Amino acid sequence: MRPDVQIWWLQAEDDFDAAEYNYKGGKFFLAAFMCQQAVEKALKALFLQEKKGLLPQSHSLIHLARESGVVPDKFSSFLRELTPKFIDTRYPDAAVDLPSRIYDAQNTEKFITGAREVLGWVKTKLK
Repeated sequence: MRPDVQIWWLQAEDDFDAAEYNYKGGKFFLAAFMCQQAVEKALKALFLQEKKGLLPQSHSLIHLARESGVVPDKFSSFLRELTPKFIDTRYPDAAVDLPSRIYDAQNTEKFITGAREVLGWVKTKLK
């Protein structure tokens, strides 16, 4: 794996580890945020491998998936749902309530599961 790809992939793995840690610790809004971060960085690693150019300056997981040109459509719905978590998990006025009150074990578990699946798939594509 090239060094530029590897640094993004390693941070994606660390971010997902932080997501699981926060989920187990009951900080569900942080777990959701870290899932978004992990997937974003994994997709950026994949983009770098496939395109070998400058990274898109975007947090849109759908955009990153499309730009890489290899992410399967089966992830589209999940990526669309996860994308806004980089904002609504951090700001008290970005959603209908405080992030710490919106996220719970049940609604965050799908982000953990989905992120794990996406990262597993990306890992198989990285060389």
